[in-house]
Amino acid sequence: MDTRKPTEKSTGAIAREILELARNTLLLHLRFMDVAICSLKLQEYHGTIAVDEETISFDPDFVIAKYREDKSMLPRIYLHMVFHCVFHHLPEETPLDTRLWNLACDITVENVINGMNLGSICHELGTNEKRQLEKLKTKVSMITAEKLYRYFAEEKLPEKEIGELEESFSADDHRKWYKYGGARTVITTYSAGDAYIEEESDEGELAFGSGESEEGGVQKKKDKWRDIAEMMLMDLESFAKRQGDTAGDMLQNLKESTREKYDYATFLKKFSVMGEEMTVSDEDFDYIFYTYGLKLYQNMPLIEPLEYKESRRIRDFVIAIDTSGSVSGELVQKFIDKTYNILQQEDSFFHKVNLHIIQCDTEIHEHVKLTSKFEVDRYLKEMVLKGFGGTDFRPVFEYVNEMNNAGEFTDFKGLIYFTDGYGTYPSQPPDYQTAFVFIDDEYNNYNVPSWAIKIILQSHEI
Repeated sequence: MDTRKPTEKSTGAIAREILELARNTLLLHLRFMDVAICSLKLQEYHGTIAVDEETISFDPDFVIAKYREDKSMLPRIYLHMVFHCVFHHLPEETPLDTRLWNLACDITVENVINGMNLGSICHELGTNEKRQLEKLKTKVSMITAEKLYRYFAEEKLPEKEIGELEESFSADDHRKWYKYGGARTVITTYSAGDAYIEEESDEGELAFGSGESEEGGVQKKKDKWRDIAEMMLMDLESFAKRQGDTAGDMLQNLKESTREKYDYATFLKKFSVMGEEMTVSDEDFDYIFYTYGLKLYQNMPLIEPLEYKESRRIRDFVIAIDTSGSVSGELVQKFIDKTYNILQQEDSFFHKVNLHIIQCDTEIHEHVKLTSKFEVDRYLKEMVLKGFGGTDFRPVFEYVNEMNNAGEFTDFKGLIYFTDGYGTYPSQPPDYQTAFVFIDDEYNNYNVPSWAIKIILQSHEI
């Protein structure tokens, strides 16, 4: 007869079981999130609890204490960390104010969870926390981490208010999000049975061993969570039918996390063309022989520099401005200013340009041809918007086609059409590239023809 006492479980094993129970509870009630919930491994470390794109790192004592305090707290904390990954809250670059970014992310996640009505499985927010959320919603129309961060940065909230918000909504440790944690941390990783390895991370090094540091590995993790967010976005319709409008906050954050981020300056330069500029070609110029000739023959260089080089600069270009009644004049001016600031950069223009700006709604109201940076500068400073009727894109394309057929352009690269998107598109694709640029802070999607490029920018991005 075996008289040996059963081996007592370690605190680490107990904490792991608690977290696995929290995960399984979420899986039972949130089937549309199964891939997201199951995508994180568990790893023990000495601290509180933290997440990166691959791992939930937990302190056993912290997990057990939270479980004893309220069994419904761990499912909420687990879901809180999963949403950080789904919403891409782990920044690619360290924000200017990490404290405000951390706070904005925590509030965003807690607002989404609160709107899911999961009181039966998740710890509910208190009255004070709900009141704080309602107050923020009066300041920020749609709560996402990006919008809250900009609000906090602009309003410069007093230290006391920031501290109160942190106390209400912080649930996990965010130091793992940033390359330099600034503290020595001991990670405990189970390998087999009860064996484990402890690794120390020195101050100034990666605070928590977060896996691959190579660029390809990091991008692979981000792509994985983007795919997960897109799957959730597709599955959300059936969930929303059961939850009513309570899925709205999650839907908006999923749209933000899956939204294509555009660098408008980079995009604009895609419309550039190859051409010859009368300037020194540094690649083909040999300074050794040139200076040797100057030294040997006074003012006679041995090799003259080439007086041209090929460069990608904008020459033939059309900007169409939709001045229909539904387009904001302020946004139009901001878009023009943004485009102009890019075009006036020294490396963007040829000395002679052929830039056309067309104002239109259902018909052409103004067409201006500009051939130099001086003319562009003068026009944009004196421009007056005209139109404010309906929207029909066809007149602009017919007009541009006529100019193109008449030989107005030497090497016409394309047309950028700034609009709200609600109009009649041409039935046939043009012979040149066309991009429709939308300014939208609500993450709406726009249907454009398959032959057109669609770019959606937020107002703060122009």
